[in-house]
Amino acid sequence: MRIGLLTEGGYPYLSGDARLWCDRLVRGLAQHEFDVYALSRSEHQEDEGWIPLPSHVRRVRTAPLWTPEEDGPVLGRRARRRFAECFGELAAVLCGASAGAPTSEADRFGNALYGLAALARGEGRLGGALRSESAVRTLERACRAPGAHRAAREARVPDLLTVAAQLDRALRPLSLDWYEDDGLGAVDLCHAASGGTAALPGLLARHFTGVPLLVTEYGVRLRTHYLTTPDAPPAVRYLLAAFQTRLAAEAYERAVVVTAGNSHARRWQERCGADREKLRTVHPGMDARPFARIGESPECADPDTLVWVGRVEPAKDLVSLLHAFAEIRRREPRARLRVVGAPAGPEGAAYLGHCRALAAQLFPDEADGPHAVGDNPVSFEETGGPDLPGRADAYAAGAVTVLSSVVEGFPTGLVEAMLCGRATVSTDVGAVVEVIGGTGLVVPPRNPRALAEACVALLRDPERRARLGAAARARALELFTVEQNIEAFHGIYLGIVSRAPVRRVALDETGQPLPFAVPAEAHVPVHWAARPPGPDVGPGRAASRPVRATTGSVPAPEAAR
Repeated sequence: MRIGLLTEGGYPYLSGDARLWCDRLVRGLAQHEFDVYALSRSEHQEDEGWIPLPSHVRRVRTAPLWTPEEDGPVLGRRARRRFAECFGELAAVLCGASAGAPTSEADRFGNALYGLAALARGEGRLGGALRSESAVRTLERACRAPGAHRAAREARVPDLLTVAAQLDRALRPLSLDWYEDDGLGAVDLCHAASGGTAALPGLLARHFTGVPLLVTEYGVRLRTHYLTTPDAPPAVRYLLAAFQTRLAAEAYERAVVVTAGNSHARRWQERCGADREKLRTVHPGMDARPFARIGESPECADPDTLVWVGRVEPAKDLVSLLHAFAEIRRREPRARLRVVGAPAGPEGAAYLGHCRALAAQLFPDEADGPHAVGDNPVSFEETGGPDLPGRADAYAAGAVTVLSSVVEGFPTGLVEAMLCGRATVSTDVGAVVEVIGGTGLVVPPRNPRALAEACVALLRDPERRARLGAAARARALELFTVEQNIEAFHGIYLGIVSRAPVRRVALDETGQPLPFAVPAEAHVPVHWAARPPGPDVGPGRAASRPVRATTGSVPAPEAAR
């Protein structure tokens, strides 16, 4: 089987989202071939380079989202008129203006999106059309049109310029040359490693060549948009949220299967229009090997120490944790707290400084005598040093692991603590309850008193800590390992190709039909009750011309022209 893996800001680059699980997935499915189509987010990410790729990754093609698209040929009069029609319809949908159209907003968005894609394919690229003065004026007319949403009507020129620039970036895949028979048209299925812009090449490959699409989301893009743009002007937030909502709905509608990493993300997907019949939950796979030694030796923990491990940022709510620890110290004077993690960017560094100052205020250095050096019961550390070489050593340092977040998706750190056999106290956010499943204590977020009481209960009861830690480790090994993740996706791949194979004639180098070019799963003589929606996905769909098979190892990355 040949899979087209679609990523944005992650694999195969050294840093970014979804890098680890994509690498584990690719390496775990060595019996299949992978073509990687990656969108980069920054010059720094490209300068860092790639991670080492296995031999069954046949091709890697990349395109930047962080640079303005090069101006292509000037659009002719007919092309400009077509662009104005399609982009005007797209803008009207985003602004909520019905314009008396009998079709649904989803259909109007899809027609406008694929109309722009067909125009870019015919003209070579859209060039600067999406960020042109004409595009901004089209957005302005849509915002002022009757029936437009109130937030859209309040948009000013700077807001419209910002929205146009963001749409130009998000729609960059429309101008790529990835959708011919020697590109994504040659794969058996497209697997988008996230929603949003990463899924757009898969939508276009499905539209132009009939390749089935699988969408995986461990973090829903619309939710991320709301969390990362709280200070944007209301008009900008509304218009970009409307775009992300419509793009997500289109991806969910056209995909054969949509997978979520947890029930929290799944509820977001359902709210954005995903069909329950298509949804599957595939938990992220964690590599259990680095934590095996600690998990098999729970007695090495300091019975009086609490450990917090993660990225330092405001969403982790370390302030509540410090106030909770003040109550813990009053009831358990020997208790200590080790905060292990590096700050996440400038905001995280400022927050870390604030937390250090608060800790110094809440816990003045304590000394046994007038000539002894004081010792603060709260320490702020990072992994990589002699005391804590790795994350497993951080969890090993304490008997109880604490998570105090107010916002959380899938709590990776919590799973790591479970693999280490540690009892946990967590706040009820994101997928925490789903992950814990009764093997740890859960308290409301932003409640230092409840957090303190739960921690004290575990510090005073070593037998309960041991029972919870053992149960947590068993649960993590059963549900959250790399092996179960790979097995789940392998089954989904086989199911998709069996139900919606792409029929094409494959030729060898001499022009003769290539034996075994079609996966054997495509010939399973079974009547499948569920059939993917849409007339252009199915056994009857054929490519417009034969595709020549290629051989060889991974070529050098091809930059999108």
